[in-house]
Amino acid sequence: MFAGASRFRSPHSTLKESSAVDASASVPVGVVAVALAIATVTDLRMFKIHNLLTIPLLISGLLYHGLVTGSDGFLSSVLGALFGFGVLALFFLVGGVGGGDVKLLAGVGAWLGLFLTFWLFNVAALAAGLYALVLTILNGRFRETCMNIRLLGHRLMVVGRHLGADEHVEDVVQRSDCRRQLVPFGAMMGVGLLVILLVVCLRPGP
Repeated sequence: MFAGASRFRSPHSTLKESSAVDASASVPVGVVAVALAIATVTDLRMFKIHNLLTIPLLISGLLYHGLVTGSDGFLSSVLGALFGFGVLALFFLVGGVGGGDVKLLAGVGAWLGLFLTFWLFNVAALAAGLYALVLTILNGRFRETCMNIRLLGHRLMVVGRHLGADEHVEDVVQRSDCRRQLVPFGAMMGVGLLVILLVVCLRPGP
């Protein structure tokens, strides 16, 4: 037997390893899919994402990776949770999203890890932007929206001095016209997950 024979892996063994990786990823994706489905329903109906969903999602994600996927998986889980929390915390401070959105993305990050959470957030943000644009066109409030975007940029610049907006999502929800003003970001996360899964499914094999 030549020296490199021990390092040779048959296509069959490589396929089994790939299937094992897919199977291990299916649990976090499945959990997140169920959580985002529930969040989408409550967000669209009441613009609310309950702590009963987000807190267990966060804790269970950290526990799962800590017990099942080893130190590397746990580290990615922690970084994903921190990214999910941190990236929306700033928008929460300036009144752009609700607290439930922040905790939900942190929980999603705990399950999916840093890499997938980063892309899910970007796709969700794009979907939210398109949703907001449609609302703007339907309501004929393009000029006012442009002014609000400028105001949001100003708030982001001075957030270090003025931590908090004059009006938060929780306040706008109480209005009768809230559906004309709010973007259900929890539902947009669901869109983000669907897009990622679609891209993975349509990606050509090696």
